[in-house]
Amino acid sequence: MSGVTPGPKRVVVCGTRFGQIYLSALARAPERYRLAGIVARGSDRSVSLAKEYGVPLYAGVEELPDDIDVACVVVSTAVGGGPGAELARALLARGIHVLQEHPLHADEMADCLRAARRAGVQYRVNTFYPYLEPVQRFITAARRLVEQRRPVFVDAMCAVQVSFDLLDVLAGIFDGLRPWSLSPPAGGAGRPLVSVDGQVAGVPLTLRVENRMQAGDDSSSLLLHRITVGTDAGNLMLANTHGPVIWSPTLNTPPDTTGQLFPTGADAQERWPAGLGITGEYVGAAETPTWLTAVDEVWGRGVLAALDELCERVDTGADPLHGSQRPLAVARAWTELTQALGYPEVVRPDPGEPLSAADL
Repeated sequence: MSGVTPGPKRVVVCGTRFGQIYLSALARAPERYRLAGIVARGSDRSVSLAKEYGVPLYAGVEELPDDIDVACVVVSTAVGGGPGAELARALLARGIHVLQEHPLHADEMADCLRAARRAGVQYRVNTFYPYLEPVQRFITAARRLVEQRRPVFVDAMCAVQVSFDLLDVLAGIFDGLRPWSLSPPAGGAGRPLVSVDGQVAGVPLTLRVENRMQAGDDSSSLLLHRITVGTDAGNLMLANTHGPVIWSPTLNTPPDTTGQLFPTGADAQERWPAGLGITGEYVGAAETPTWLTAVDEVWGRGVLAALDELCERVDTGADPLHGSQRPLAVARAWTELTQALGYPEVVRPDPGEPLSAADL
């Protein structure tokens, strides 16, 4: 069984497109992880990255040495027409722990989990965005909110290519998705957002998805994630994948014997405590990172957080199937959602010159 190497765990990264984020992240944590190679098809990009990081480039799993502890599989699965799941199973059979980038179908995930148990190694799916600090902050605050007050709605928006991880965010807030249901979508061709109503954990859900993509480029979406959890006490919103997180309490006016709607006059402050006067406040930082900082730092820290979670399971000898029900449920719900939405519309957006708040 892998995972017994003393010192930093030896890690290979499979795939070099989005895998570049993993390579950069590993280089930031040499005390915990040692990049031991890249598994890829030998493109110019892969050859260049292997040279940059000073590691071997392997053409397949069979070429890997026996001292590899962990593999990060950042290769498309059947969803994207790629061999990611087959690659993961081959690595697991070699006794190598696997962290696999999402999305993938529930049956592929279940096959990999069974292969992990047979081999006595760990297998986890990285839904990526829930591990980012601003999203983690939102999930933590939303969990505290729904523990204290009754949730009455969830309103969410996302691009279709990040819908898998949006569902995982919701599952993190409510400790799962059930009761879960979806109604037929509204909207279609020519409309930028397709709206789906339903329920998540029994809470009414409105989900709007940008179900369109530019062929060969999944980075041209109008947005990534925006989520609001509404309660009888107020609304908590993740305004953007990278923040900020905003708390907007409901208007709760104190009683007035004269029939005034709002307290006024000299005694207003006494009858309307300061805490009731807040219309909104940030949970954590109000600032958001630049895209350069987000990709280079925030995303890298998210990769390390997911990898640390996997390796904690390695070090404690956890059952590979323990905790697998939630990710399987997310995968099934995502399949249901994408089937309801249908194939994404192909678009060729022209965003023009970048705009800043000052331009507005």
